[in-house]
Amino acid sequence: MSSLTNKNLNLPIAIVSVAIPVVVALLMFMPRQHMEAGFNVTVLPLFHAALNSATAVLLLASLYFIKVKQVKAHKTANLIAVALSAIFLVSYVTYHFFVKSTMYGDVNHDYIVTEAEKAAAGGMRYVYFFILITHIVLAGIIVPLVLFTLLRGFQNDFEKHKKIARITWPIWFYVAVTGVIVYVMISPYY
Repeated sequence: MSSLTNKNLNLPIAIVSVAIPVVVALLMFMPRQHMEAGFNVTVLPLFHAALNSATAVLLLASLYFIKVKQVKAHKTANLIAVALSAIFLVSYVTYHFFVKSTMYGDVNHDYIVTEAEKAAAGGMRYVYFFILITHIVLAGIIVPLVLFTLLRGFQNDFEKHKKIARITWPIWFYVAVTGVIVYVMISPYY
């Protein structure tokens, strides 16, 4: 990774950071024709929750390792967390390519939440939407933060790495944990 030491990767990071949310947004709003994935995609939301859970645990481990000065373990935990996040992203895009988004409260799965369904869901709808919206916004923000934090670490610019990691870690941890919470809250409607 020594080739990263003097490279300016700001433009590639910016391109990736914009491309990911654009692709995800297109998938959410694009009309779908019925297509078969070749496997049962309905298992993917649970898989996503497992990936998010593992990422959260790795982030806790990473924080612990750096606090006790186990730099190699810190680096390993973060690289595995990045790999799991990349797997999550590919799986998430795959799932949303084949399946419409599930709607909170849509008991009969007709993609319309009636007034009766809203009433049945009650105030938890607002809690769900707050968690979901903050999760989505911060998931978009976390991509460049993770990439820049990782880059600074590989460039051995530990002062900048530490400074940006103080912002990156809590946001990334929040995104991982709220990903699991969103799954648990929406799972009755799958």
